[in-house]
Amino acid sequence: MKKALTIILSGIFMIATLAACSTGAPVQVSTAPNIRTVSSTGVGEVYVVPDIAYINVGVHTEAPEVSTALTNNSAQAQQVAEALTALGVEAKDIQTTNFYVYPMNTYDNMTGQVSGTYYSVDNTVYVTVRDLASLGNLLDAVVNSGANTINSISFDIQDKDAATAQARDIAIEKAKSEAEAIASAAGVKLGDLQSISVSSSGYATPVYEGKGGGGMAASSTVPVSAGQLLISVTAYASYIIE
Repeated sequence: MKKALTIILSGIFMIATLAACSTGAPVQVSTAPNIRTVSSTGVGEVYVVPDIAYINVGVHTEAPEVSTALTNNSAQAQQVAEALTALGVEAKDIQTTNFYVYPMNTYDNMTGQVSGTYYSVDNTVYVTVRDLASLGNLLDAVVNSGANTINSISFDIQDKDAATAQARDIAIEKAKSEAEAIASAAGVKLGDLQSISVSSSGYATPVYEGKGGGGMAASSTVPVSAGQLLISVTAYASYIIE
């Protein structure tokens, strides 16, 4: 009986010991070498002259009757569309973006009470101008034909691929040069490229500090300067230290 009890106690002790070992963190032995790296960044910038413009042109009308406000607005908007067409803007480049009809109250100066109601109509079209030389004349024509709001003018380039590729190459070269400079300053030897990635904004940024560029349309009644646009790409590189 005593011998059997000893065997049972020994078995319990072994199970408890194994359970205690199983709850501990596993021991890991790594044989991978400690890879040292140098990280660097480079920015590539390319200035381009825009070749396309976008403008928001609108017609705003007001009248005591909503039907009158709509009729007047439609007539003016039609005149604006005809002026655009006469200047060579295609129908695909004229798109209605906003059309609002809303009542407006008038108030008595003495009592502050509502004294009447009139109606406002806003019709805005988004126009793509592909001939920048005609932009000034176009703005003059649409204003004379009935447009009474011009909300914005923005410039762009139709094909950014070549300029973006050039900016990318510059960014990568600058990232490489920076890595070489860091390695030289640290007294180490730069090895193979381990990783690289690039990012761009996807759009061209206007340049306001007067870096030459598009100039003004000399024959335009309304002077408009397209200036230049900046395309920027950033490269992130990592090199192994030998």
